[in-house]
Amino acid sequence: MQVLKRAKELNESTEVIMMTAYATAQSAVEAMKSGAAAYIIKPFALEELKLLVEKIVEKQKLLALNLQLQEDLGKATLDEFVGKSEKVKHVFELVDKVAKTDANVLLLGESGTGKELVARAIHLKSKRKAKPLITVNCAALTETLLESELFGHEKGAFTGAYAKKLGRFELADQGTIFLDEVGEISPTIQAKLLRVLEEKKFNRVGGVETIQVDTRVIAATNKNLEQSTKQGRFREDLYFRLNVFPIQIPPLRERREDICLLVDYFLKKYNYQAHKLSKDVVEQFKSYDWPGNVRELKNILERAIILSDGKDIQAHHIGFTLKVHPEGIKPLTEISGSGIPIPEPSRKVEDLSLEEMEKNMIIEALRKSKGNKTEAAKSLHLTRRMLYSRMKKYDLK
Repeated sequence: MQVLKRAKELNESTEVIMMTAYATAQSAVEAMKSGAAAYIIKPFALEELKLLVEKIVEKQKLLALNLQLQEDLGKATLDEFVGKSEKVKHVFELVDKVAKTDANVLLLGESGTGKELVARAIHLKSKRKAKPLITVNCAALTETLLESELFGHEKGAFTGAYAKKLGRFELADQGTIFLDEVGEISPTIQAKLLRVLEEKKFNRVGGVETIQVDTRVIAATNKNLEQSTKQGRFREDLYFRLNVFPIQIPPLRERREDICLLVDYFLKKYNYQAHKLSKDVVEQFKSYDWPGNVRELKNILERAIILSDGKDIQAHHIGFTLKVHPEGIKPLTEISGSGIPIPEPSRKVEDLSLEEMEKNMIIEALRKSKGNKTEAAKSLHLTRRMLYSRMKKYDLK
């Protein structure tokens, strides 16, 4: 037993088979708890031992392949966060420093700035990189579903719970959990999340067993959580727990010198590097405010590549989007004095960007429901929380 424990201390990946002629249930349990791959009792058939070794070798191959894939993913992820501006360099420096620790990280920034890429970079540079990185979009789920996703549930805990389900925190044990849009979670979930952060334990929905986990938390939000705490919408104690190491991700308009680097990266990614952008397009890209940030740039390039039919990208390939005023569509009228603008009727659908189309769909849904947000959300196949988030994004009050 001492040899087993010392071997695992020296190299956790070393696989040990324990063999004895004096087997007891207690010694078997102790061996497996200490990390033994198997426990066999003499006398045994050599064929049995051969099969056991083959299984272990296969397991080691899969682990080695998994580590290689993690490394490849890490390189790709870090490469995708493109930029040489001072603000991006500062983000890289902070990532390198915090990745070496187990501190909770709060990523702050607008939608489309690359918060998930930064979260992946932190995980893949950390000592937890061989373990899972589990992502949860907190704004995409209702309170009940989010609770079940985060903490799991027992069989019969609620209607439709036909089997026990492990939560994301359990799946991320020894690894990292990334909570995107953490500012959208309800007070009930906030209280449960606080317990996990403080005590590293929780209960599944409908369960009495206390689950212990060792999970690093990286959270992200495009909201001002400090302001939300002052307004009583977000727990102050939870905010302080999450905000151990904040990293502000700059919007694209604050690092315009990175735009051409990002364009080159995306053109290469789409295997289009042989073609160029016209000077007019480059100028428009540099002067545009990019409310959708890097995600918007990527979408515009992808569409422009399709429209250009294999030729260099000209102004008319991207003008349909960049003609829009940075502050959004200027309203002509409002919906019954509600402050909700009606989109310009002169604009054709094919002339709108994806964000404009989404904004107009929300406006139309609100108009049809006469301002009833529950009905509007249902018609758009969104949760109320997701609708509120998008209304705030487009300043629809």
